[in-house]
Amino acid sequence: MTFTESIEQCFKKYATFEGTASRSEYWWFALFIVLGNFGLSLISDGLSMLFAIATFIPSMAAACRRLHDTDRSGWWQLLMFIPVIGWIILIVFLAQEPRANRYGVVSRVTA
Repeated sequence: MTFTESIEQCFKKYATFEGTASRSEYWWFALFIVLGNFGLSLISDGLSMLFAIATFIPSMAAACRRLHDTDRSGWWQLLMFIPVIGWIILIVFLAQEPRANRYGVVSRVTA
């Protein structure tokens, strides 16, 4: 999945917390959010805040679907509230290979 396809897919599934998301879909979208927030913060803090608000639900939904792809509940996102250790654990979970799961088809994207 390409950068633009990932962004398009994540916004199409704006509030879809069911199913799975491939690693490329999730990480391209995460990069888009980081770059967008950084770029807009150089222009205006207000624009950056507006962008963060607009992408909050899609990013939570994409992370939930990504966790589903590793056979974990989306509730694991609550780890982000545990400073440092929680973030590290969550990043490891999000980066793992897809595996058989109870949430849908294992998402294997071929280039």
